[in-house]
Amino acid sequence: MFVSYKWLQDYIDLSGVSAQELAEKITKSGIEVEGVDVLNEGIKGVVIGYVTEREQHPNADKLSKCLVDIGQEQPVQIICGAKNVAQGQKVAVATVGAVLPGNFKIKRAKLRGEESNGMICSLQELGMEGKIIPKEYAEGIFVFPADAPVGADALAFLNRDDQVLELGLTPNRSDCLSMLGVAYEVAAILNREVLLPEINLETSDEKASDYIKITVEAKDDNPLYVAKVIKNVKIGPSPLWLQTRLMVAGIRPHNNVVDITNYILLEYGQPLHAFDYDRLGSKEILVRRAKDGETIQTLDEAKRTLTADHLVITNGQEPVALAGVMGGANSEVHSETTTVLLESAYFAGGVVRKASKDHGLRSEASARFEKGVDPNRVRAAGDRAAYLMAKYANGEVLKGSVEVDTLTIEPAVISITLEKINRVLGTTLSVKEVAAIFDRLQFGVSIEQDMLTITAPTRRGDIKIEEDLLEEVARLYGYDEIPKTLPIGSTTPGKLSQYQQKRRVVRHYLEGAGLYQAVTYSLTSEDKVNQYALEKRDAIRLAMPMSEDRSMLRLSIIPQLLEVLKYNGARQNDSLAVYETGAVFLSNGVDVQPEEQEHLAGAITGLWHSHSWQGEKKPVDFFVLKGILEGLFSMLGLSENVGYVQAQFDGMHPGRTAEIQLAGEKIGFVGQVHPNMQKELDLKDTFVFELSLKAVLEAATEPLRYEVIPRFPTITRDIALVVNTETVSGSLKEIILSAGQPLLKEVHVFDLYEGEHMEKGKKSLAFSLKYVDPEKTLTDEEITKVHEKVLEALQEKSGAVLRG
Repeated sequence: MFVSYKWLQDYIDLSGVSAQELAEKITKSGIEVEGVDVLNEGIKGVVIGYVTEREQHPNADKLSKCLVDIGQEQPVQIICGAKNVAQGQKVAVATVGAVLPGNFKIKRAKLRGEESNGMICSLQELGMEGKIIPKEYAEGIFVFPADAPVGADALAFLNRDDQVLELGLTPNRSDCLSMLGVAYEVAAILNREVLLPEINLETSDEKASDYIKITVEAKDDNPLYVAKVIKNVKIGPSPLWLQTRLMVAGIRPHNNVVDITNYILLEYGQPLHAFDYDRLGSKEILVRRAKDGETIQTLDEAKRTLTADHLVITNGQEPVALAGVMGGANSEVHSETTTVLLESAYFAGGVVRKASKDHGLRSEASARFEKGVDPNRVRAAGDRAAYLMAKYANGEVLKGSVEVDTLTIEPAVISITLEKINRVLGTTLSVKEVAAIFDRLQFGVSIEQDMLTITAPTRRGDIKIEEDLLEEVARLYGYDEIPKTLPIGSTTPGKLSQYQQKRRVVRHYLEGAGLYQAVTYSLTSEDKVNQYALEKRDAIRLAMPMSEDRSMLRLSIIPQLLEVLKYNGARQNDSLAVYETGAVFLSNGVDVQPEEQEHLAGAITGLWHSHSWQGEKKPVDFFVLKGILEGLFSMLGLSENVGYVQAQFDGMHPGRTAEIQLAGEKIGFVGQVHPNMQKELDLKDTFVFELSLKAVLEAATEPLRYEVIPRFPTITRDIALVVNTETVSGSLKEIILSAGQPLLKEVHVFDLYEGEHMEKGKKSLAFSLKYVDPEKTLTDEEITKVHEKVLEALQEKSGAVLRG
């Protein structure tokens, strides 16, 4: 809810309280003020000018040369590019030295050879959003009414010398979805009086009941319907003050009648609707549930098919409005309208929400009906709107209203003892102090000894039980004033468990490696639920899913991470690395609580690094991701127990995927997404991994041991082995390390050759072996002895021979 500080002063005296101070007081009382927007911040030097002359620029077809009176001794010449600028207009002029939004400073300039001393401004150039500007001024400059004083501050006339408080309302505080509701709240905080809007309604001798008949079939959905008739209206622009108040609240002005209904919606929190009486098609309003398959064309020109779940306003035959949501195009007020039928009604929140959700129509009206409007403001809002239409549309209000009233909502009456208030809040308040708090809220209070009986007004539909009264006392007494005490008794300092500490290490490491943390849904679709699952079990379906896309508990995190990459790729962010730690859900059978296991998954695509200056680009590949995992296992002290075995998984590239084993047990996999899946998701080469985080973090590790850095030189020997094509380098590495103990310290592959000079079915793998003795310098004889032992082991266990 956007609350204009200037507008709020119509209902309550805010003297001595700035907008910032008011925001702080409201926040401390329980409603968060998310920000205070100073509308004219950074803008100065904009005045109202009068265009005394306008002629075509001699050197430019699309420019006008204007002589503008800005309240100084002499008019100034301004070159203007707006199509709608004309002689006799009063316009907003940024004078020389003025500053516009974005720190845009106005200087004297020459445009196509003609001097320009300022700028004639559009509303957008004054910082207003295009979606809230009247359509006739959406392009071009804004024109002030004829009575606007020349030389006056243009921002003040546009209500831009205002500050707007943005309230972050919770669903229970729908009473503050109106200026009056906020005024009652502020009055309670400041202990001041609320001034109600003027309703000095004069009516003609004609009766509204002679023009319209109201019938309500769906009484549970619409227990109160009030109709008024206003004749001889003249459709035109609203007064500027009314238009600007709507724009501050984010609503675009249309015409005086429609603007008044929107104004009352903001002022009273009561949605209204104005029908063109002559286009209604009958003298009857019938409120009923729609028929299945019935259609209506709403004001947004969309044709909508209705069901029996929707409530409609009809002319006795066809729908003319979707109740509480949007009116129909067939009865819309337009420039030729002369008689208005004004609707003010109470609709049940459930039926309005159903229609709003089904048709994707979230309007200011539906939002208020869904959360609940004050039934005791329905008539007052209608009277206030009729009064404004008489005043600003020259309307003639017919006598009386036509109503259907079966409303039974009564104010809530709740009793609470003073002892309970003080016991729960930890205070020592007296009955008089508590009663004063409820008086400030304008709640009814009766006292019998230490028992208080509170009558909450219908505008506060959130007050229902004793705890609601306790909250009201606490927030207005002041949360800061409630005594603070420390718990009594022995306490144990909180700390992270070893599992939590390791999980934090994992997250910090992956983020340090360049991966962003993602948080995705634990729910997925039936099509994706079995993809990339480490453990195959029956998928678990929700009893009441929100949608089919979120109907199953996930068995793997990877499908969601691929969706993250797809979403970013569609927005040209196609080099991305993400990870997630989260739960997967494994079925233990029907009607049995599923098992939750924490997994770690990651996905990378695009370029791993790019140095444009040096012309270097490195796309991600299998070894980038494998290297990240190896670094992680090293940090956790698991490197010696982790192995990688070539494997095949559904949805993964058959030749670029490895199973990850910890102490010989499968804990996950790493590899490239299958090309078909990449194509389906419109991704470049993408590599993923998924691990059982529980298995990784709960694995036993050897105590950390430190070794002295060798003082003696290392000696390196390279060997090239000819092996069968299907032999993997990992198995050879294990043989080499085992046979070369204790002098052999490091082994790594540095070359692979499969070419025309190699026998069919064979390949050459080259390894670099590093020998060292921490106690002495090794001799050639000692190294040769160990080296030959390694070669013998390779020959016996794998059939590998030295390449000649």
